[in-house]
Amino acid sequence: MTKPSLPDLLHAAVSAVGGTERPGQVAMAEAVADAVDDQAHLLVQAGTGTGKSLGYLVPALAHGERVVVATATLALQRQLVERDLPRTVEALHPQLRRRPQFAMLKGRSNYLCLHRLHEGVPQEEEDGLFDVFEQATPTSKLGKDLLRLRDWADETETGDRDDLTPGVSDRAWGQVSVASRECLGASKCAYGAECFAEAARERAKLADVVITNHALLAIDAIEGAPILPQHEVLIIDEAHELVSRVTGVATGELTPGQVSRAVRRAAKLVNEKVADQLQTASDTFERLMELALPGRLEEVPEDLGYCLMALRDAARTVIVALGSTRDKSVQDEDAVRKQALAAVENVHDVAERIVNGSEYDVVWYERHDRFGASLRVAPLSVSGLLREKLFTDRSVVLTSATLKLGGDFNGVAASLGLGPEGTAREDEPVWKGLDVGSPFDYGKQGILYVAKHLAQPGREGSRDDMLDELAELIEAAGGRTLGLFSSMRGAQAAAEAMRGRLDVPVLLQGEETLGELIRTFSADARTCLFGTLSLWQGVDVPGPNCQLVVMDRVPFPRPDDPLMSARQKSVEEAGGNGFMAVAATHAALLMAQGAGRLVRATGDRGVVAVLDPRVERARYGSFLRKSMPDFWYTTDRNLVRGSLARIDQAAKAAVGEGAVDEGAAGEDAAGE
Repeated sequence: MTKPSLPDLLHAAVSAVGGTERPGQVAMAEAVADAVDDQAHLLVQAGTGTGKSLGYLVPALAHGERVVVATATLALQRQLVERDLPRTVEALHPQLRRRPQFAMLKGRSNYLCLHRLHEGVPQEEEDGLFDVFEQATPTSKLGKDLLRLRDWADETETGDRDDLTPGVSDRAWGQVSVASRECLGASKCAYGAECFAEAARERAKLADVVITNHALLAIDAIEGAPILPQHEVLIIDEAHELVSRVTGVATGELTPGQVSRAVRRAAKLVNEKVADQLQTASDTFERLMELALPGRLEEVPEDLGYCLMALRDAARTVIVALGSTRDKSVQDEDAVRKQALAAVENVHDVAERIVNGSEYDVVWYERHDRFGASLRVAPLSVSGLLREKLFTDRSVVLTSATLKLGGDFNGVAASLGLGPEGTAREDEPVWKGLDVGSPFDYGKQGILYVAKHLAQPGREGSRDDMLDELAELIEAAGGRTLGLFSSMRGAQAAAEAMRGRLDVPVLLQGEETLGELIRTFSADARTCLFGTLSLWQGVDVPGPNCQLVVMDRVPFPRPDDPLMSARQKSVEEAGGNGFMAVAATHAALLMAQGAGRLVRATGDRGVVAVLDPRVERARYGSFLRKSMPDFWYTTDRNLVRGSLARIDQAAKAAVGEGAVDEGAAGEDAAGE
């Protein structure tokens, strides 16, 4: 039988999902097929609208080996499992003569635990499940959530929290789920045969394509205990998020509340002397944390060092004691023991890690208005970890709309532990980069405007000139504005100012759920939406209701961010440019993502306005501009206001006609 051709397979898949074949998608599919066949590594930048999910799924399915696809967001996981994969599998079946199986796999705490549901949370003061059930009135929010979870447990086939609609609070879900360390294990659990998490793992073992998230991929790599099934191909979508997600998984934390809970959970299972030792260390730690000031600890202070050693040693003693204790008075002792062991082991591991003082770790205090102080430790870099754990024994494809920063892939590649493209060093995997472009004509569809006449933003203080500029731009656009701010304080100040000056609705992140805010914004052309980090990357509003994207300033990391400043210092000590490698790269990635909110479809037109003159004046400005889509560039404020007004008029005129004048922004951008 003749092997079906990749173009034929891609054509069938694209037709099945109702899409349009794009040259970039074809180029991507061919490059992925070559990389998989050669067991090579590939970085692919594929702009919005390219159809990149089919660009990697089709060649991966055609190859026939098991593939793991890791994404950063739930939305993309759902798209792959609920839409792209079912249609693609059916479309390819006549030519492949097989139906590849696919499954989704998440961390254990994402699945409902039947043991927790039926036996309850091990009693810990007011936190027991049945106490909560008994105390929560049926009309309370918690009571309703818990009763609904009980009913849902009889109906759901997956037990996956994300399949529960509407969702429940974290507190309610915490009563019916367990972390992997708290799990009894299928062989010891009375409900092991029915376990939702175990069933998901079994489905993944049998699947040809496993969809997972960056965090589980990181846990699989870091902890050494395999969670994901053996696979020959790894595809990482939304790859621009990978380093931050892996850093998050590799970060340890200690808080007084966390240590205190560990003491309470262990106390009922060990003798009084052992429990008192941990309690004493916990009390000392709590007193120290009351005095903790936010910031990096380049050296662990002597008193903190002694305290952490005491915590480590006491925790180790408890762990040994827990292994031999049997207490007939404790109901469901195995579950109680497992929960206590998980809590104490975490305290031990983080304390020991900080005491050992690796030069590759960064330690700092953090203080939160609501949650108090915490002690944190994170890797100075995850590049070595990624190089060692990801790029061996399999072909890896990384893709995103934003992988080229400043015009090449090398900055992102370095963060992944890869050397410059085309180099072949003994300890660095060889890789190839490919930019397949975008189906959008950015030069005609959008304008990049930098307000070079504004004063340079300072660290503190109001920016009255920026607020004046923002008001004029929004007025010219007739609303239709997504405001991306580098801080919540800035977003709040701008929202308050615009609400007082303009006759347009201004939504502010935090005043409603993010999903509801985006729905409201996309439904009303006059509405503006202001917010911070999640809006820079998480908004998809094609059409005329988002025609102005405003960035208040270059989103550099905070100067007092302990991890970022430590990484910058490390690069400088090695002879590199720390600012460009860390701060500017961080900002460029966010600005590329933020600018990508503007053009989401071929008919979209509009302006990305950066209200920070450094993008034009500073030496690093060209690096930031090259990282964004190739919009028509200007610093002429009058031209931009005129363009926005014409785009607004075209959108209003199109309301009755069903289409926007596709030439409006492009003619302004190219002709003036």
